[in-house]
Amino acid sequence: MSIQAHNDGDLPGFNRLVSVFAEQVDRAHGGQAFCVYRNGHPLVRLYGGSVEQRAETTDSVATGWGPDTLAVMFSGTKGVVATVAALLVDRGLLDVRRPVAHYWPEFAAAGKGDVTVAQVLSHTVGLVYVDPEPAGEFADLDNAANAAVLAAQTPLWQPGTRVAYHAITYGYLMNEIFLRVTGRSAGELIDELIGGALGLDIYLGLPLRLESRVTPMFRDEGYAISTHLTDPVRRKIVERMYAQTLLGTSLRANTLELHRAELAAGGGIATADGMAALYSRLAEGSLVSPVALAEATRTWSEGIDAVNDRPLRFGLGFELADPLGSYGPEISAFGHSGAGGSLNGAWPEHDLGFSFLTNEMLAENHDSRVKDLLAVLHGLL
Repeated sequence: MSIQAHNDGDLPGFNRLVSVFAEQVDRAHGGQAFCVYRNGHPLVRLYGGSVEQRAETTDSVATGWGPDTLAVMFSGTKGVVATVAALLVDRGLLDVRRPVAHYWPEFAAAGKGDVTVAQVLSHTVGLVYVDPEPAGEFADLDNAANAAVLAAQTPLWQPGTRVAYHAITYGYLMNEIFLRVTGRSAGELIDELIGGALGLDIYLGLPLRLESRVTPMFRDEGYAISTHLTDPVRRKIVERMYAQTLLGTSLRANTLELHRAELAAGGGIATADGMAALYSRLAEGSLVSPVALAEATRTWSEGIDAVNDRPLRFGLGFELADPLGSYGPEISAFGHSGAGGSLNGAWPEHDLGFSFLTNEMLAENHDSRVKDLLAVLHGLL
């Protein structure tokens, strides 16, 4: 299958990276992109495969993946939201050590008066699902309704004592904090401070005019979530967390309703170029000050996920290099992964930002695509 390969930075050994990428595309039922930027400029750009699902890998491609292809990032969105938080900290508008209730008084209910913004960003609050869930077919897209329930809800544990991935609720919580601090939603801030300000294709609340550029997402036949988890009791918690987003008969990610909603945990839509450029700006220190970035990317929580049994390590909203090698060999790496295999991040020691986006969702324990690409990239630097 044909691919587009651009060696924009004259990277020695570039063909080795192209070869691995091409092998992946040849096996794919969909498409993918892998982009690497340095100091805001492209170094490597690879695109291949189909924006539509192919029944067989040998089927012809009607429309191929290219630089303008937009994809739902799922939890890759959280890294963009973490960037907004760092920018607000940098500007003196947000103090992560303050209680959430300082900005959002209603959140103090049910013993949460001392919960800090940092605990929300580092996934240690203990509000991993909304209870009770607001009623309605698209209730999960209603930020205000879900935030109101979370404000009144009792955490599952003493906040700060355990770490567990807040897959969906992170977005409701951070969106409301942003609203209380600035009067603007996460989507508005992403447009104002990142997408619009830097001219990058990164959106939370996609403009209708761009809908035709979005690739449909699809799950591989063996797709599964929380592949480290075997406990049946906690499996039910996971199913409750993800039910409307990843586990239904059809993917909510392919609906106009989700594309337009501003789900700050998983509704972001971007190009691989846009995300790689963003992380390269973070890596070089031109977007967020070195002091604020160092604070956002130091370890604020780590351990085995209290729900999912997966090793975790978080900064302030950013995933950090973990024992699974999610971000390649660089121990200073940070970023955020997304359901199905996407990964966006930075290697600050090299001033690099990278993004792997795909429409073919594979289970984590069967997916080595981005790890293989990062391993080759590291060997070329």
